Amino acid sequence: LEAVKSGATGYLLKSASTDELIDAVRRTAAGDPVFTPGLAGLVLGEYRRLASEPAQAAGSGEPGAPQLTDRETEVLRLVAKGLSYKQIAERLVISHRTVQNHVQNTLGKLQLHNRVELVRYAIERGLDDE
Repeated sequence: LEAVKSGATGYLLKSASTDELIDAVRRTAAGDPVFTPGLAGLVLGEYRRLASEPAQAAGSGEPGAPQLTDRETEVLRLVAKGLSYKQIAERLVISHRTVQNHVQNTLGKLQLHNRVELVRYAIERGLDDE
């Protein structure tokens, strides 16, 4: 599943026969996806499961957006308002390091690289006004 999430359009097990391998190479060369029946069922089942889950991110209301915890959303709002980590820590009565951890977790979930991108993300979604 991780290979598919990373962009693989097919996957063949080591136990595949020579004929299966040759067929897979030909199909891949033609641009067709290649999965063994068992693996195809596993992949389809996983996508079915993901499609049936509610995909609302805390604070964003966007379908398919990453799930942020309430605390991560709260920290994100304060970052967007321009507060320093120290000010956020004091306001939420948590440590400066905990604020940094929340910011790093949020950056990872949103696939952003720095605080500037994080602030832009929050402002675009109106989180600095709440």
